[in-house]
Parts: sequence; structure tokens; C-alpha cells
Amino acid sequence: MNKKHIISIAGDLASGKGTVSTIIGKKLNYSIYRNGEYFRKLAKEHNMNVTTFNKYVFKHTEIDRQIENSAHEYSLTHDNFVIDARLGWYAVPESFKVYLTVNIDVAAKRAFNDQDRKSTENFNTIEEQKNDMIKRMQLENERYFEVYGVHKEDLSNYDLVVDTTNRTPEEVAKIIIDKYIEWLNQKTD
Repeated sequence: MNKKHIISIAGDLASGKGTVSTIIGKKLNYSIYRNGEYFRKLAKEHNMNVTTFNKYVFKHTEIDRQIENSAHEYSLTHDNFVIDARLGWYAVPESFKVYLTVNIDVAAKRAFNDQDRKSTENFNTIEEQKNDMIKRMQLENERYFEVYGVHKEDLSNYDLVVDTTNRTPEEVAKIIIDKYIEWLNQKTD
């Protein structure tokens, strides 16, 4: 398989994908392709929160395929970018595939305090946020297996797995960039 100058970053909810993607993009002078922004925009257009829209998309697989296929289509005409998408590794298998993990309690606290999420995830407590995140993860995992036949949480799908629970986004970005450069320099068969 030919390697592309593309880093795909998937991961647990609130694991830092967006922040880390931005840091990597700046450090490598790469553009960023974000499926999550597109998904949230569609949820808002449908007057739904992200969990309800997840259920809706499960019944409307054409929307899901459109969202996931957009990263693949973008990769056909672009190089030197970061994909911030749960199935970016699947859509662009020639990319350097990264998965970010995070403890669910830390993730819930991060998400609860993230003002950018409030328009599509507005909860009164961290516990409500956590319960919704668990539900979303289950819905996504079911949908991805039903529609694509893949398990995004199967860590063997990735070239690198990084736990972000006790690391700063800058530390995570450095780990990814270092491993990405190693990966690019490895010979392919």
C-alpha cells in the first residue's frame, strides 16, 4: 500500500482529536479535514442534538455514507492534511492511522466544560454528559459495524494508540508527529 502524507485521527469522545489535529496541522503546515464538524452541522440543520442525530443517521445510512465518503473523496485530490474523523482510518487506509483513548470520567468533564459543544450537547451535570457519551459510543459502534462492518475501537486498525488522559494536547501531538515521521521513513513492501 502506498503511504500518503495524511494523518487520520480517530478516538474516544472528548479524547482531544480536534485540539490535537489543530496542533499537528500548525506544526506540519497541514490542512485539517473534520467529519465531526460536518456531522454537528447536519445535526443542527435537522434540529437535533448529536445523540438523536446518531439514531437518525442509523436509520438513514445514506447520510452516514455521505459523511464518511467525504474524507475519502477529499484524499483523492489532496495531500498533506490531518483527518479528524472516527472512520478516517477506514476511509483513507493509506494514512497514518492514530487512535486516541481517554478515561470516560475525564472525557465527560472535558466535554461538559467545552463551550463549543453546548449548541448540540447541553447537559446540567457531568454525570448526564457521561451517560450521554456512553450511549453515543454504543450507538456509533453499532452503526459503524452495521453499515461498514468495522469496529472502530479495535485498536489493531491503527498504527499508533495514545492515551490522552494524563497528557497535554502538545505532548500527544509530539508523540504523533514523531511516530508519523518514523512511519513515513519505513520502507513498504
